[in-house]
Amino acid sequence: MKANFLDFRKNMKGILKALELNESVEVYYRGKKKGVLIPETAGKKKRMSVFDHPAFGMWKDREDMKDPTKYIHDMRRKLRHDL
Repeated sequence: MKANFLDFRKNMKGILKALELNESVEVYYRGKKKGVLIPETAGKKKRMSVFDHPAFGMWKDREDMKDPTKYIHDMRRKLRHDL
């Protein structure tokens, strides 16, 4: 649907109806396209679980990170030694 600013004042019900029908609304001002309104449901994606993220568990096979406390302690000791 195309709408100008006059339509926002006089035909807001029609614009809202178009959004309810999952139709995007192009906004024009003085004949030039200024933006697009998209329905709220069109922009939403299903939330991904943390466990489904590709980065989850990427270091599970590293032997140096089996004990996270020791790994951080060693890393900080190296930093203090470099100072």
